Amino acid sequence: MPKILEETEKQLGTVPGTILYHGAKKTSKVKIQIIDYTGKTFVEKKVKDVKECFAFKKKDTVTWINITGIHDTYLVKQIGELFDIHDLVLEDIVNPNQRPKIEDYEAYLFVVLQMVYGTKKVETEQVSLIISDSFVISFQEKDGDVFDHVRERIRKAKGRIKRKKNDYLAYALMDAIVDHYFVVLEKIGDKVESMERKVVDEANSETLTQIRKIKRDLIFMRKSTWPLREVISFLLRGESKIFKKDTTPYLRDLYDHTIQVIDTVETLRDMASGLLDIYMTSVSNRMNEVMKVLTIIATIFIPLTFVAGIYGMNFTHMPELDTTWAYPVVWIIMVAIAITMLIYFKKKKWL
Repeated sequence: MPKILEETEKQLGTVPGTILYHGAKKTSKVKIQIIDYTGKTFVEKKVKDVKECFAFKKKDTVTWINITGIHDTYLVKQIGELFDIHDLVLEDIVNPNQRPKIEDYEAYLFVVLQMVYGTKKVETEQVSLIISDSFVISFQEKDGDVFDHVRERIRKAKGRIKRKKNDYLAYALMDAIVDHYFVVLEKIGDKVESMERKVVDEANSETLTQIRKIKRDLIFMRKSTWPLREVISFLLRGESKIFKKDTTPYLRDLYDHTIQVIDTVETLRDMASGLLDIYMTSVSNRMNEVMKVLTIIATIFIPLTFVAGIYGMNFTHMPELDTTWAYPVVWIIMVAIAITMLIYFKKKKWL
């Protein structure tokens, strides 16, 4: 049974809003990182007690609280109580099989994204964002993300991020996720190009397995990117007061990047399907070549078998049996028939 169906089956009968983790535990330690800054100040620290986050709830600064390890449902509940987050949101946070989406709760926005990474194998990780005027809270399944560049920009005050508010920080996090799609897609594109050469020269079961892996990775990418367009469209429509007008141009740029990602995914999917067609054609052509050679060999031996059959009947009265040169003459005739047929096949371009 597919993993998603298994997790859905586990949720059957549970009360809506039940905070129950349904995924696999991907990290042993839960980590809470706080980055708080203004244009002139900067604070970065890791805390063990979730209650320390509450001091940043209503500060007139930009606050980013990053939580790694959503399997700890007690911690997620504490965050929900401290920041007044709805139980249905908390339920979605600890269920890592959500499709990308956005929900408006007036006081905050709840955004679900799929972070994609990997070199040999494409993997996805759910990232949930709680975005308000006072803070941004991100929830991850395990260590490692694509936000290091954003952290460096904040630490070193690069660009405009330290002059902007929480909505721009949320945009920067979403932009980092979308930009990393290009990195993964570039690697998949390299695999597709290398497979184009192998699929003709080395059309074997291993080649077919690699093509199937590429198609599977692109399916993951498609499931992660198509709903993302709806998320950015919602923000562009200006239906939430959390995202200010001066952030709209950046959201438009993010939307353009999302469309580029979707177009690239669809292009690579078409190329992967083309690889599969080429593979099947190559295998069929090889089989045809083998069958052609076998057919020609069989055709050449038909008249030779006829001649050999006649002189193998062992009748008493066969004049040729008493002739001294009968045996070599028969051989000469048989070789001549074979050579004549080969020349004929060559002229017909059957060889």
